[in-house]
Amino acid sequence: MPIYALGDQVPQIDPTAFVHPEAVVIGTVTIGAESSIWPSAVLRGDCGSIVVGARTSIQDGAVLHTTDDHPTVVGDDCVIGHLAHLEGCTVEDRCLVGVGSIVLHRVIVHTGGVVAANAVVLNDMEVPSGAVALGVPAKMREGMADADDIAHGAETYRERARHYRDALRRLG
Repeated sequence: MPIYALGDQVPQIDPTAFVHPEAVVIGTVTIGAESSIWPSAVLRGDCGSIVVGARTSIQDGAVLHTTDDHPTVVGDDCVIGHLAHLEGCTVEDRCLVGVGSIVLHRVIVHTGGVVAANAVVLNDMEVPSGAVALGVPAKMREGMADADDIAHGAETYRERARHYRDALRRLG
Protein backbone atom coordinates (compact mmCIF):
# COMPACT_ATOMS: atom_id res chain seq x y z
CA MET A 1 0.00 0.00 0.00
CA PRO A 2 1.33 3.47 -0.76
CA ILE A 3 2.20 4.93 2.63
CA TYR A 4 4.78 7.66 2.42
CA ALA A 5 6.93 9.69 4.76
CA LEU A 6 7.53 13.23 3.58
CA GLY A 7 10.89 14.24 5.01
CA ASP A 8 10.46 13.81 8.76
CA GLN A 9 6.65 13.65 8.51
CA VAL A 10 5.82 9.97 9.03
CA PRO A 11 2.30 8.44 9.22
CA GLN A 12 1.35 6.72 12.47
CA ILE A 13 -1.09 3.88 11.80
CA ASP A 14 -2.49 1.73 14.59
CA PRO A 15 -1.75 -1.95 13.87
CA THR A 16 -5.46 -2.79 14.13
CA ALA A 17 -6.42 -0.26 11.43
CA PHE A 18 -7.12 -1.46 7.89
CA VAL A 19 -5.61 0.58 5.05
CA HIS A 20 -6.61 -0.78 1.64
CA PRO A 21 -3.64 -1.36 -0.70
CA GLU A 22 -5.01 1.23 -3.16
CA ALA A 23 -5.37 4.03 -0.57
CA VAL A 24 -2.66 6.69 -0.26
CA VAL A 25 -1.40 8.02 3.08
CA ILE A 26 1.28 10.74 3.07
CA GLY A 27 3.03 12.66 5.82
CA THR A 28 1.69 13.70 9.20
CA VAL A 29 -1.29 11.37 9.40
CA THR A 30 -2.48 9.44 12.46
CA ILE A 31 -4.99 6.61 12.02
CA GLY A 32 -6.61 5.17 15.14
CA ALA A 33 -7.48 1.66 16.25
CA GLU A 34 -9.90 -0.36 14.10
CA SER A 35 -10.33 2.47 11.60
CA SER A 36 -10.52 1.72 7.89
CA ILE A 37 -9.21 3.59 4.85
CA TRP A 38 -10.77 2.33 1.61
CA PRO A 39 -9.68 2.19 -2.09
CA SER A 40 -8.65 5.47 -3.72
CA ALA A 41 -8.90 7.43 -0.47
CA VAL A 42 -6.12 9.99 -0.09
CA LEU A 43 -4.97 11.31 3.28
CA ARG A 44 -2.30 13.93 2.54
CA GLY A 45 -0.77 15.48 5.64
CA ASP A 46 1.91 17.50 3.90
CA CYS A 47 1.47 21.03 5.30
CA GLY A 48 -0.28 20.14 8.56
CA SER A 49 -1.65 17.14 10.38
CA ILE A 50 -4.54 14.76 9.81
CA VAL A 51 -5.92 12.73 12.70
CA VAL A 52 -8.46 9.93 12.25
CA GLY A 53 -9.81 8.55 15.51
CA ALA A 54 -10.72 4.98 16.42
CA ARG A 55 -13.32 2.88 14.61
CA THR A 56 -13.77 5.45 11.83
CA SER A 57 -14.31 4.67 8.16
CA ILE A 58 -12.80 6.84 5.41
CA GLN A 59 -14.53 5.47 2.33
CA ASP A 60 -13.58 5.07 -1.31
CA GLY A 61 -12.26 8.15 -3.06
CA ALA A 62 -12.47 10.43 -0.02
CA VAL A 63 -9.81 13.14 0.18
CA LEU A 64 -8.54 14.47 3.50
CA HIS A 65 -6.09 17.35 3.29
CA THR A 66 -4.98 20.03 5.70
CA THR A 67 -3.77 23.61 5.74
CA ASP A 68 -0.72 25.27 7.25
CA ASP A 69 -2.85 26.68 10.06
CA HIS A 70 -5.66 24.14 10.53
CA PRO A 71 -5.38 20.38 10.97
CA THR A 72 -8.04 18.01 9.74
CA VAL A 73 -9.39 16.00 12.64
CA VAL A 74 -11.97 13.21 12.46
CA GLY A 75 -13.13 11.71 15.74
CA ASP A 76 -14.08 8.22 16.84
CA ASP A 77 -16.91 6.12 15.36
CA CYS A 78 -17.39 8.33 12.29
CA VAL A 79 -18.32 7.49 8.72
CA ILE A 80 -16.76 9.64 5.99
CA GLY A 81 -18.61 8.78 2.78
CA HIS A 82 -17.36 7.99 -0.69
CA LEU A 83 -15.80 10.95 -2.54
CA ALA A 84 -16.10 13.32 0.43
CA HIS A 85 -13.52 16.11 0.75
CA LEU A 86 -12.42 17.36 4.16
CA GLU A 87 -9.86 20.13 4.53
CA GLY A 88 -8.75 21.98 7.65
CA CYS A 89 -11.88 21.03 9.60
CA THR A 90 -12.93 19.13 12.71
CA VAL A 91 -15.46 16.30 12.68
CA GLU A 92 -16.16 15.24 16.24
CA ASP A 93 -17.18 11.75 17.42
CA ARG A 94 -20.09 9.72 15.99
CA CYS A 95 -20.62 11.89 12.92
CA LEU A 96 -21.55 11.06 9.34
CA VAL A 97 -20.16 13.01 6.38
CA GLY A 98 -22.15 11.94 3.33
CA VAL A 99 -21.16 10.88 -0.15
CA GLY A 100 -19.67 13.64 -2.30
CA SER A 101 -19.86 16.30 0.40
CA ILE A 102 -17.28 19.03 1.00
CA VAL A 103 -16.31 20.25 4.47
CA LEU A 104 -13.98 23.25 4.40
CA HIS A 105 -11.63 25.28 6.59
CA ARG A 106 -12.37 25.78 10.28
CA VAL A 107 -15.71 23.96 10.07
CA ILE A 108 -16.75 22.01 13.16
CA VAL A 109 -19.19 19.14 12.81
CA HIS A 110 -20.20 18.58 16.41
CA THR A 111 -20.74 15.14 17.97
CA GLY A 112 -23.63 13.31 16.32
CA GLY A 113 -23.88 15.78 13.44
CA VAL A 114 -24.48 14.82 9.82
CA VAL A 115 -23.33 16.41 6.58
CA ALA A 116 -25.75 15.20 3.92
CA ALA A 117 -24.66 13.80 0.57
CA ASN A 118 -23.32 16.48 -1.80
CA ALA A 119 -23.61 19.25 0.81
CA VAL A 120 -20.99 21.99 0.88
CA VAL A 121 -20.18 23.24 4.38
CA LEU A 122 -18.36 26.53 3.87
CA ASN A 123 -15.48 28.01 5.90
CA ASP A 124 -16.20 28.72 9.59
CA MET A 125 -19.64 27.06 9.70
CA GLU A 126 -20.67 24.79 12.58
CA VAL A 127 -22.97 21.79 12.36
CA PRO A 128 -24.64 21.47 15.78
CA SER A 129 -24.93 18.11 17.56
CA GLY A 130 -27.87 16.20 16.13
CA ALA A 131 -28.27 18.52 13.14
CA VAL A 132 -28.05 17.73 9.44
CA ALA A 133 -26.25 20.12 7.08
CA LEU A 134 -27.71 19.90 3.60
CA GLY A 135 -27.50 21.77 0.33
CA VAL A 136 -25.10 24.15 -1.37
CA PRO A 137 -24.20 26.13 0.61
CA ALA A 138 -25.29 23.99 3.54
CA LYS A 139 -28.27 24.95 5.66
CA MET A 140 -28.85 23.38 9.07
CA ARG A 141 -31.81 21.21 9.99
CA GLU A 142 -31.78 20.84 13.76
CA GLY A 143 -32.64 17.50 15.35
CA MET A 144 -32.72 15.51 12.09
CA ALA A 145 -29.61 13.36 12.59
CA ASP A 146 -30.20 9.72 13.46
CA ALA A 147 -27.59 8.48 15.96
CA ASP A 148 -28.60 4.85 15.38
CA ASP A 149 -27.97 5.15 11.62
CA ILE A 150 -24.54 6.63 12.25
CA ALA A 151 -23.65 3.87 14.74
CA HIS A 152 -24.92 1.19 12.36
CA GLY A 153 -22.82 2.58 9.49
CA ALA A 154 -19.69 2.73 11.63
CA GLU A 155 -20.18 -0.85 12.86
CA THR A 156 -20.87 -2.14 9.34
CA TYR A 157 -17.53 -0.76 8.14
CA ARG A 158 -15.65 -2.17 11.15
CA GLU A 159 -17.00 -5.62 10.27
CA ARG A 160 -16.21 -5.10 6.59
CA ALA A 161 -12.63 -4.10 7.42
CA ARG A 162 -12.15 -7.27 9.48
CA HIS A 163 -13.38 -9.34 6.54
CA TYR A 164 -11.08 -7.52 4.10
CA ARG A 165 -8.10 -7.94 6.41
CA ASP A 166 -8.71 -11.71 6.46
CA ALA A 167 -9.96 -12.41 2.93
CA LEU A 168 -8.69 -9.78 0.45
CA ARG A 169 -6.15 -11.12 -2.02
CA ARG A 170 -4.91 -9.68 -5.28
CA LEU A 171 -5.47 -11.85 -8.36
CA GLY A 172 -3.50 -9.98 -10.96
